[in-house]
Amino acid sequence: MSDSGSSSRPPRDANMSGWLNWLKGIARGKPEQSLRESLEDIIDEHEEAAAHAPDQGEREMIRNLLEFGEMSVDDIMVPRADIYAVANTISLDELVATFVECEHSRLVVYSESLDDVIGMVHVKDVLRYWARRDKFQIQAILKPVLFVPPSLSLREVLARIQEEHSHLAIVIDEYGGTDGLLTIEDLVEEIVGDIEDEHDEVEAPMFHIGADGVVDADARTPVEDVEAALETRLALEDLEEDIDTLGGLVVSLAGRVPEAGDRVSHPSGIEFEVVDADPRQLKRLRIHRPEVEAAAAEAG
Repeated sequence: MSDSGSSSRPPRDANMSGWLNWLKGIARGKPEQSLRESLEDIIDEHEEAAAHAPDQGEREMIRNLLEFGEMSVDDIMVPRADIYAVANTISLDELVATFVECEHSRLVVYSESLDDVIGMVHVKDVLRYWARRDKFQIQAILKPVLFVPPSLSLREVLARIQEEHSHLAIVIDEYGGTDGLLTIEDLVEEIVGDIEDEHDEVEAPMFHIGADGVVDADARTPVEDVEAALETRLALEDLEEDIDTLGGLVVSLAGRVPEAGDRVSHPSGIEFEVVDADPRQLKRLRIHRPEVEAAAAEAG
């Protein structure tokens, strides 16, 4: 576990800083994969640990840091459908109202469409205009954004964000269109966990299983989460790598974006009911399991 100059055990009186310095010491001379395995073994060894081991939060942070190097932009980006953005022709009053509505500190700005992002604006710059009531020109407070591909590693995008002093990156697809969005906060949260501020609201669960067996779900719910809860395989073998959410699964099954009220059958016998949708995406779904619902009705 150690080279000739490093102890295989952390110092007993080490705080978090000392513990990380010890990790750096054993890292010398190890290839990346070997180092990762060594660190994971050490963390596991100290799960029930004595006073010199890091606490649960610190261990979790170290694990997150190890995983961070293996993740790419498309693992954590905000999808296109969830991006708050404004046109460069927006008025000052409309812009302030949008900031109030979305409760974000930054907004993406585009020219013709969301595929033509030209920068971002920060709420503090907007409020300076608001206070002075000067003639508003959004170009005067526009800040540049990064443009990154979804395949870029989080390590690389973090380096670019730091190098270019930006806080926001637009994720572009192979055709140059906007695929998603990533912020410096998203990157930090992958390491330290969710950062809540005074404006954050407690999020409702992504899905709920009723007493009758019917599942009410946000269309963005990860397929694997519902599979685990229902103990049923939903992913389609030929599309497993391309589908992450329930909405994506239903669109693939239907071959189109279904309308509210439509029902889409799954090969397993499960039926998806579209509760809310617009022409571009599904928003809410109900999952009907005939056998489970029949048993619940019989028991009730």
